[in-house]
Amino acid sequence: MDFEDWTDFEVELIVADYFQMLKKELKGITFNKTQHRKAIMPLLNGRSHGSVEFKHQNISAVLSEMGYPFIKGYKPRFNFQKTKLIRIVDGYIRLDLELEPLFKAFSDKVPDVRPLFEYSSVLVSAPEIKEPKHRIQLDRRPIKTNFLEKEQENKKLGEKGELFALEYERLWLINAGKSSLASKIEWVSNERGDGLGFDILSKNLNGTDKFIEVKTTKLSKEAPFFFSVNELNFSIENESDFNLYRVFNFNNLPQMFQLKGRYDKFCRIEPQQFMGRFN
Repeated sequence: MDFEDWTDFEVELIVADYFQMLKKELKGITFNKTQHRKAIMPLLNGRSHGSVEFKHQNISAVLSEMGYPFIKGYKPRFNFQKTKLIRIVDGYIRLDLELEPLFKAFSDKVPDVRPLFEYSSVLVSAPEIKEPKHRIQLDRRPIKTNFLEKEQENKKLGEKGELFALEYERLWLINAGKSSLASKIEWVSNERGDGLGFDILSKNLNGTDKFIEVKTTKLSKEAPFFFSVNELNFSIENESDFNLYRVFNFNNLPQMFQLKGRYDKFCRIEPQQFMGRFN
């Protein structure tokens, strides 16, 4: 059963409940998802705990597609018929004037992260690539700001994420008995500037070059990320030595997953804009 089987009243209730939790999370207020779920269930038409949780995940998927932050504890789930949900989520965002300032504060925030002294618990597995049965196709509408892209463009946040990844890489090489290689790591985006197609020049265990691009978010590991044509081409040209380090949960206990190869093989890529030429 998907959202098309839910009444407008039910969808409006669960969307309102979701945004209550999201606003608390964006404000740094602790809340209990289970309590929220138990409170709303008597108002729904006999929905199960699993059904309600799945719908919260659907809302995360819509927000992610719209370029808004979502609740980290609700992994985006895209497999649903979406017309009713998109309409109600969009309407809620337009009416709740508190949301946009909170979204802006989210994208602008640069948290303090303690130095990385121990690296073994940092690395986790990457999300699986899944092709949703129903891809969200948003109606044409004015979008003032993609706050997920704006967060990634936050230069100070990006620098902190790169430094976090660099320290991880250094500790990893030292722990592997390669202190001499650890001393050769270069933070190229900081020392030479952007535009090279990667952020950190490290070393593989055999001493060859290892190119690392770092993408940082305060959201969960399922959050989408953005990259340029230059970065895509660099990953293709250096497929055997290119690595994406995706740093996430950066305002709490930062973690990271790694993907090796080229963007068009380790994730689904979607064009965001095109360039027109006359010659």
